[in-house]
Amino acid sequence: MGNIRKVWQPEIFYHITMRGNRMQNIFINKEDFMFFTHTLSQAHKLYSFTIIAYSLMNNHYHLLIRSPKVPLSDVLIFINQQYSKYFKLKYKYWDQLYESRYYTNMISDPKELLKISKYIHQNHLYIKRNISKSMANNQYSSYQFYINKKKQKPSYLDIYLLPNLIKKYPELRTENYKIYCEDIQIEEEKSYHRQYSLT
Repeated sequence: MGNIRKVWQPEIFYHITMRGNRMQNIFINKEDFMFFTHTLSQAHKLYSFTIIAYSLMNNHYHLLIRSPKVPLSDVLIFINQQYSKYFKLKYKYWDQLYESRYYTNMISDPKELLKISKYIHQNHLYIKRNISKSMANNQYSSYQFYINKKKQKPSYLDIYLLPNLIKKYPELRTENYKIYCEDIQIEEEKSYHRQYSLT
């Protein structure tokens, strides 16, 4: 959880994880999830950034994000402050909503980028302790836009980079990004879950 302002590199994607203080829920109902994605859209109008994978869970969220023009910390401060104000007003909550710092990992290797995106898109399966190949119905993950290209994606989301990366690595032995994400290799993915788990 180092100082992202000091290590920020505009060409690099970062895996950001933010969780509720003392692991409390930060999303209570559907409207909360919707407000958070609305906040992402608001932030995108102010700052130029790209997200290639996200997952919103009850007590934390994951973003795979790159900010080419401003320090990523500025983007995250805006997102977290706006959502915190909304949450506190709605629920009459006066304590600290988030943990003091977010978790961040710089992802420079393309194959690692694919692995982290897969982990993010499968995250809800492990939280629910329900290893299932049915990922399509998760409305709080960016995966829905990868499998349904007709669905209007948010302006901040790039759904083309990861599928194009798959084509560059035949050693992955997968036909496309959808098959790659839905290939649930339990032991390998559990290892990623232990590394990044917030539950």
